[in-house]
Amino acid sequence: TPDDKLVNKRELLKLCGLEGDDNTPVIGIVTRFVDQKGLDLVEAVLPDILEDDVRLIVLGTGDWKYEQMFIEAKRRWPDKVSASIMFSGDLANRIYAGADMFLMPSKFEPCGLSQIIAMRYGTLPIVRETGGLKDTVQPYNEFTGEGTGFSFTNFNGDEMGDAVFRAARLFWDNRDAWNKLVTQAM
Repeated sequence: TPDDKLVNKRELLKLCGLEGDDNTPVIGIVTRFVDQKGLDLVEAVLPDILEDDVRLIVLGTGDWKYEQMFIEAKRRWPDKVSASIMFSGDLANRIYAGADMFLMPSKFEPCGLSQIIAMRYGTLPIVRETGGLKDTVQPYNEFTGEGTGFSFTNFNGDEMGDAVFRAARLFWDNRDAWNKLVTQAM
């Protein structure tokens, strides 16, 4: 429920050893660490994203280069990044339930369940418009208030970063619109 969202967020931050308050956006990533999942885009703009007061909580395993990328991010920004290089259904559910945003910048995604699970928990997906992601996530329209998340079209780090910044700005600047979007996603 929307009422449980803040409780889940506070518990997730505590579990992951990160500090933050109710106004600190938490971005979750739960995925296999493979090229398909668009992690090169995350790598390209991660320093820019972490310049803002956000937290990133990552869970997954896969290609060594991506595991190392997230381990290094945790080392470099220990107060902003939690990286769990493993599989844990329990932690995955806690991330879905406690994060504010769910980043899924896939190169291709025939269906995708993570964005649907995230929306059910009121965690707004940030996705690349491809395959099942495009089919299931309606981009936020700032003029009408319609939508269920945020999206970007091209496989490009700057476009993904812009989508993250648009989501964060709405979170910070217009909590009523944010909460309405969360309810629509749920």
